[in-house]
Amino acid sequence: MNDLKKASRRKMSFGATLKAVFWSFFGVRKKSDYEKDAQQLNPVHVIIAGLLGALVFILTLIVIVKSVVGK
Repeated sequence: MNDLKKASRRKMSFGATLKAVFWSFFGVRKKSDYEKDAQQLNPVHVIIAGLLGALVFILTLIVIVKSVVGK
């Protein structure tokens, strides 16, 4: 449990977390970048960024489908 508390106190910015999650969605992360991020990213930020990324992805798909079907 102490490890989780330590991890949640990591200081990497939310913007950097969004960037890391964005590149992870595309699967174009270098191993060295992944290892660096694994040591510095706040897990709470990663979860929030992942949920936001999934929401943006779903909304984008909905817009694409509506534009194709509506024509």
